[in-house]
Amino acid sequence: MAGAKQLLELTWFNKDKALIPSEEGRYAYEWVDPKDPRYCETRALVIDEVVTGKQSPKDEDTQYSDRADLDPTDDNLLILGESGDVLEALTRVPELREKYLGKVKCIYIDPPFNTAQTFANYEDNLEHSVWLTMMRDRLVHLRKLLSDDGSIWVHLDDVENHRMRALMDEVFGSGNFVAEVVWQKVYAPKNSAKYLSIEHDVIIVYAKNKDVWRPNDLPRSASANALYSNPDNDPRGPWRPDNFSASKPYSKGVYPITTPSGRVIPGPPPGRYWASSLETLKKLDADNRIWWGRDGNNSPAPKRFLSEVRGAVPQTIWTYSQVGHNQVGKNELQALFPDVAPFTTPKPERLLERIIHIATNPGDVVLDVFAGSGTTAAVAQKMGRRWVTCELVEETFNRFTRPRLEKVINDEDQGGISIQKPERVDATDEGLPEGLSPEDAQKFNSALNKVLAANPELKTEAVVKALKTATKTKNQKGVVNWRGGGGFTVAHLAPQCFDYVPELGLVTLTEAATGAALVNSVAANLNFSLTPESRHFDGKRGSMFLKVVEGRLDKDKAEELLAHLNEGEGATLAATELEPGIRQFARTTDKPCQIVHIPNDIFSYSETQEGK
Repeated sequence: MAGAKQLLELTWFNKDKALIPSEEGRYAYEWVDPKDPRYCETRALVIDEVVTGKQSPKDEDTQYSDRADLDPTDDNLLILGESGDVLEALTRVPELREKYLGKVKCIYIDPPFNTAQTFANYEDNLEHSVWLTMMRDRLVHLRKLLSDDGSIWVHLDDVENHRMRALMDEVFGSGNFVAEVVWQKVYAPKNSAKYLSIEHDVIIVYAKNKDVWRPNDLPRSASANALYSNPDNDPRGPWRPDNFSASKPYSKGVYPITTPSGRVIPGPPPGRYWASSLETLKKLDADNRIWWGRDGNNSPAPKRFLSEVRGAVPQTIWTYSQVGHNQVGKNELQALFPDVAPFTTPKPERLLERIIHIATNPGDVVLDVFAGSGTTAAVAQKMGRRWVTCELVEETFNRFTRPRLEKVINDEDQGGISIQKPERVDATDEGLPEGLSPEDAQKFNSALNKVLAANPELKTEAVVKALKTATKTKNQKGVVNWRGGGGFTVAHLAPQCFDYVPELGLVTLTEAATGAALVNSVAANLNFSLTPESRHFDGKRGSMFLKVVEGRLDKDKAEELLAHLNEGEGATLAATELEPGIRQFARTTDKPCQIVHIPNDIFSYSETQEGK
């Protein structure tokens, strides 16, 4: 259409189709029409059990962080099931939709991105189309689950990264792209590499709405804080001198300054301007916010107090020294399960700690629909966040995901971020030299020791002894961040109740479509919340009640059910068999009554309708 805004979109084979699992517990899919009931059916969750742990008491001889005092969360959900079906449940089952739709603060996903291995049963480049369709369908649901101030972090390598960027632009809007984080995932080059040694993954970050999403700053490093001192014992604490001149022209920024010692500074340095007017300078000086040097003879330097500066702004290059590498993730999991064959690609806990810290606050909901070994949920639990996660492969679920999370809440996991890494701290009597961090002091001492090893005669020199004394540090025991506690609900997807037989062009019921499974499925697909407390009805939506009848619905049964309604209430009666004339009878009742045939009135799909 003339004048219509053209959007850049990624096109792939069968983009207009949907995918359904073709093999249980595997990444194998079949393309179908998006109206096919095998794709459209909403499957409810079946609760298996609630697992709880107890928080360990504090030990007087141990140092704890503020995080260790957070109340452990117990409103968490661990699901065995395929991610697409789980997302359908979270966005469509009324009870789950009310709880999670638009309320997830952070989504992290580490999807299967080695397509040549994951989708090995597809030929040529068809696996890329399968992967893109699978991800597109999930991203659409994930966007609905995100809160307006939420963000999604997608972890990939270079196989699908460029395609995913285009896909996420399409789903989330290119204007909501935040950044592409580079994670250094290995600590040494691969000499066996045929071309280049690939040492990084990428994490693509999008906001639901970048106008309202704001990241949290990272904690400041000890070396950054070491630049602050307090030579004048200012009650506001450590500070560092700032530059009072600037390059940006300022009309009131050219004037002479008289220092406390009486020296006159005729003006700012050539080509520069004072950062504030003389009137503002006098106000700052009166508030002891200007440093003139110990003798009061220096140029003015505004005091930047440590207590008033923000944390560290998150950057886009994350080294393994900051957040760990692949081997760290494997080691953490091996420590938890020493007798189990290792999981192939666990992520280090510090990597997820950084993401969750930037994107959430305690109590927020974190979602990961490719759980794997359960790192995301484990870290979220240790950080006082609520979480939802699911895993497709039952063996992985039983060997790693669930046992790991049980160890976390039972305080049997002292690895990862449970305890902070031991830190170097000042061990001098007078304090380290100004601006020297304990880490830098340790490096200096280490270098000095190497010099002394080559020149032993220097060890007795007074200046050498003084240098070692002035830079003495010690290793401080790691601070405990996690003491266990909290819990989670274990669930699995309800069985599929509706099927489609292409040869007959019919929607049918599966063998599982009976009893509670049928009731739950019909309620979910008709958007009714379950009412287990009701003696006569299975669900409720507004003033309408639902009754699922497995068998024949006749006039007598309908009248009996309608008699239990109060004034202003109505009923949807769904049955697998309808007595002839029951629909006409329903129209004559004095209470709203809708008759639904299972499955024809729930899914009336036929392939001949495709494209209509």
